[in-house]
Amino acid sequence: MAMNDPISDMLTRVRNAAKANFSSVDIPGSKLKVEIAKVLKEEGYIKNYKYIKDTKQGVLRVYLKYGPQRTSAILNMARISKPSKRVYSKSKDIKPVLNGMGIAVISTSKGVMTDKKARKEHLGGEVLCTVW
Repeated sequence: MAMNDPISDMLTRVRNAAKANFSSVDIPGSKLKVEIAKVLKEEGYIKNYKYIKDTKQGVLRVYLKYGPQRTSAILNMARISKPSKRVYSKSKDIKPVLNGMGIAVISTSKGVMTDKKARKEHLGGEVLCTVW
């Protein structure tokens, strides 16, 4: 089946797995998805991730993180920039997510990073998604 928005598919798989209390979730791999998983790990939203090579495109395995009483570290993930409507933002126009309680994942010319890091380095780019 052809997929129009692989990033949205990744976010949906992680969101659904977190709500179902799965320990890990497998996602068709790509370089951009690995970079998004790297940002989520650095910010503490997931435990770990692993890229598994195979004969096709590879698989990205994301290990989910839970707190006390098995509450997920990820409450919600929302896709901002879509294939039908790309959303770009300058560094000074990037707003904090939930007054700094969440993060926005931004694709810049220096790679994929959080909104805080992009503002600090004065970089703008495509706002991929928000996580809280």
